[in-house]
Amino acid sequence: MAVLAIYPADPTPELAQLLDLSGFVWKGVSQPNDVENLEPDEGWGGAILHLRDKGDAGWAMLRALRKRDVPVSPLLLLIRGNELQELDMRDELFDDFCLDPFHPRELEARIRHMLASSMDAGAGERIEYGPLVLDLETYEAAVDGRPLDLTFMEYELLRFLAATPGRVFTREILLNRVWGYEYYGGARTVDVHVRRLRAKFGEEYAGLIHTVRSVGYRFGQARRR
Repeated sequence: MAVLAIYPADPTPELAQLLDLSGFVWKGVSQPNDVENLEPDEGWGGAILHLRDKGDAGWAMLRALRKRDVPVSPLLLLIRGNELQELDMRDELFDDFCLDPFHPRELEARIRHMLASSMDAGAGERIEYGPLVLDLETYEAAVDGRPLDLTFMEYELLRFLAATPGRVFTREILLNRVWGYEYYGGARTVDVHVRRLRAKFGEEYAGLIHTVRSVGYRFGQARRR
């Protein structure tokens, strides 16, 4: 697994625990020079920058991560609500952000989605899981060689779930990450789209999307059996 650059080098106990328990490989960086000096041989797999009242030092580190011959990407910011105005005119410096204090499950989902999206973009090809094939360039999907007639949002939901098979997502996270932060629809929206996807898969493959009782949905087999 690619190594994530984490700033500051001494992350909060909550962030360090999340990274370790979720299986992410990471290395702390404390100053701009560390981006070059501590870079793994295979390059950075991404970065998480926790502003934590770091002020100019935090933004200097952000520029060091992105303003280089090979920018560190993807990059996620942890930022407090009263600092959001600091993001104005800096969109090119980060790929996503999460409000601090964060909910561990939401942050983990954001990190995994960000990394999966980055790998998808780099591969520029497709996602394959069992009988399912998703073409990421043409927005086409097929199950067992049979093309699926999906709406845009059905495709996006399926792509998000299939990018991290075995991972459980709550309906709230799916609403935020697939429909967007400003979407005000209820959890029923997710249920309806899942039901439609299962119907289009057909009875034989409807079980590709599992309902996790009282939580949400999972694509594919659970990671622990």
